[in-house]
Amino acid sequence: MSRRGRVVLTVFAVLLVAVLVANIRVKEPADEFDVSIATSLPYSLPGPHSVGTRALTIDGEPPLEITVWYPALMDDSREKAVKYAYEMKMFDPLGAVSFATYKGIAVADASYDLVDSPYPLVILSPGFSIGSSTYAWEAEHLASYGFVVISPEHPEQLDPENELWQQAITRPQDILAVLAYVDEQVSSDGIFEGLIDTELVTVVGHSYGGYTALAAAGAQIDTEGFEAHCEHVREVDDPSAWLCDDLLPHMADMAALAGLDFVPEGLWPAWADPRVDAVVSMAGDAFFFGQAGLAAIDVPVMVISGTADVDSPYMWGTYPTYEYVSSPAKVRIALTDAEHMIFTAPCQSMPLFMKPISSEFCTDPGWDRNYAHALVNHFMTAFLLAELKQDAGAANALAPDVIDLPDMTYEAEGY
Repeated sequence: MSRRGRVVLTVFAVLLVAVLVANIRVKEPADEFDVSIATSLPYSLPGPHSVGTRALTIDGEPPLEITVWYPALMDDSREKAVKYAYEMKMFDPLGAVSFATYKGIAVADASYDLVDSPYPLVILSPGFSIGSSTYAWEAEHLASYGFVVISPEHPEQLDPENELWQQAITRPQDILAVLAYVDEQVSSDGIFEGLIDTELVTVVGHSYGGYTALAAAGAQIDTEGFEAHCEHVREVDDPSAWLCDDLLPHMADMAALAGLDFVPEGLWPAWADPRVDAVVSMAGDAFFFGQAGLAAIDVPVMVISGTADVDSPYMWGTYPTYEYVSSPAKVRIALTDAEHMIFTAPCQSMPLFMKPISSEFCTDPGWDRNYAHALVNHFMTAFLLAELKQDAGAANALAPDVIDLPDMTYEAEGY
């Protein structure tokens, strides 16, 4: 979330109470993209499974709410399908604010389809202060291909008192809490009994969720590398240097929150689980890690972002992650001139009073949002099928010599 976006939201919050009564909803025109291109993206089409969803809570201090999407037993009636909100978690007393809504395919609390179980686990980490439902379009798609997707509602708000530095420590711990909960609940009589294979795990994330995913795969904060990065971006007057201003002064606070007695001069301890088999970072923040910290990752990695992203710049996250990880199998996708929020929800319907600020979150100049989501679904699904289910056809779909699509640059090794 850019500083500009945070200011826009703060001003908006002050005005919101005065206009809530004008809750007139407007339908956004459905994006369309070239059908001939869609046919070249077979994994962008829904998979063979129907999809269910459940909301659960992991006990703790604070409690951690999670949403689960999974292969389900049910009919194909869309009348029962969940409607999702594009949510931003604002400061109290506003709480979660919905910018828009969109229709999904999942049915709440549907029975598990255990015919092909247990299924690999995908943990999906949202962007900073963004609700999990904002990424339901992606979670449903993966569940339709035989994955169980769990997304934690990281306890954070778009609040000056809830700083980015705190979540740099607590978010990776949330991922470990989800894994511990799954381990407990796959046992006999547990809520996930027979559903999840706890030995096949990947972590996916957007923005600060991308940072979270990389940390879960073993990336380590590198104090020296981060300080050098911040010195460079200030010298060149990089417009995204505000991230350094928000984070660098809090390194001692971060160390204390992590239980360390001092700020390490080099690499910090890792927050990772050895069962994480792959990682996907969408416009993910990687500037904390640097070359040395990213080299600690040796599992397959996919990174995707827009080249016009100023909130988590391509050269701060996607480019160096691909260059520096030790993974023998890796993919890098650059969406030409796409911006940061291209990975968030479709905005099918929104209150009229949201229209003036919707462009920060719901539109991307020059990009069809449905086409962008089709690309993400195709490549991410193929990647996870290849790495977690050893699907040879999916692996072949990642080979660089079979990909020739407009408005994107594609690189891969190991396929």
